Amino acid sequence: MDELFKEVDLLPSSTNSPEESSIYIQQLMTCVEIGKALTSTFNMDQILIIILKRLSELIRAKNWTLFLLDPETQELYFEVVVGLDKGSLADVRIKLGEGIAGTVALTGEPMLVPEVRRDPRFSNRVDDLTGFVTRSIICLPLKMQGAVIGVIEIINPEDMSLFEDNFMPLLSILADYVAIAIHNARTYRKIESLSITDDVSSYYNTRFMHQHLDLLLHQGQEVSMVFLDMDNFKEHVDKHGHLLGSKILREAAEVINSKLEKDDRLVRYGGDEYVIILPGQDKNAAFDKVVAIRKALADATFLQDLNLAVKLTASFGIANYPTDASDKKELLQLADNSLYKSKDVGKNSITVA
Repeated sequence: MDELFKEVDLLPSSTNSPEESSIYIQQLMTCVEIGKALTSTFNMDQILIIILKRLSELIRAKNWTLFLLDPETQELYFEVVVGLDKGSLADVRIKLGEGIAGTVALTGEPMLVPEVRRDPRFSNRVDDLTGFVTRSIICLPLKMQGAVIGVIEIINPEDMSLFEDNFMPLLSILADYVAIAIHNARTYRKIESLSITDDVSSYYNTRFMHQHLDLLLHQGQEVSMVFLDMDNFKEHVDKHGHLLGSKILREAAEVINSKLEKDDRLVRYGGDEYVIILPGQDKNAAFDKVVAIRKALADATFLQDLNLAVKLTASFGIANYPTDASDKKELLQLADNSLYKSKDVGKNSITVA
């Protein structure tokens, strides 16, 4: 480890002045603190704030910007902004090759620009939007496995010696730390998402349902719960097979979700049964929503892309916390009981507890 820091001039030598030694120690401690931050949390927002705070303590500058690369559009967007109002930049996208940041994202090579007005690659689009005046930029690529995932810009650094070549190894190490943090957070987010996602429908699974209900009830929120079951679904499976049966369930989930609002949650409970969690909604609101869902399912035609025309209906049961139930277990039981009453009276119907 000592050899690494010697290579990047982070260890003081006997010829250094006390002031230079202090700077070296500060640089070393910043690297150590950032390294600790990598393992402190997998929340990307938190970890980026920690890292940028440490960087700003080490390298004084008027503005810091962290861009991430959208893998679909191949454009940079503002993820973290220090020194400017991020709100004014929320919709701004930087194309690959545009400006300093876009050039670094395209080439994967760092750029040190002590006077931006002398560099034809500089774009003043962000300055025009914000009123900020950019004079100098240090722009570093963030790479994982050789691919650029974003860039970090240090705008108008106070210490112009940072533009000297001997500081590049230190800056590169710091950029690597940021890239590792982003990669770890994204990996964790994917794993976490897979753990609460149903394979068939791509919506939530029962693990998420229990976690979410526990949270809502702990917060004291009113919650309406809907159980729904596809009518005569076994006949469709017997006729079309299990693979197409799963496809019908996915398409049905899309129809159901099209009638839900932002805070509503759709859960595949198992088999051909779904659960809908409706926070902050009483039974009247839940009933109106279920009426719309029932009609949408009945009106839909499934497997059309396979030149088939499958029609489907569903039965529903509704219960509410705290009107009907005093806890999660009772809420689930009452909604399930209401569902089976619907199936008993002729299917394609709604029963409210």
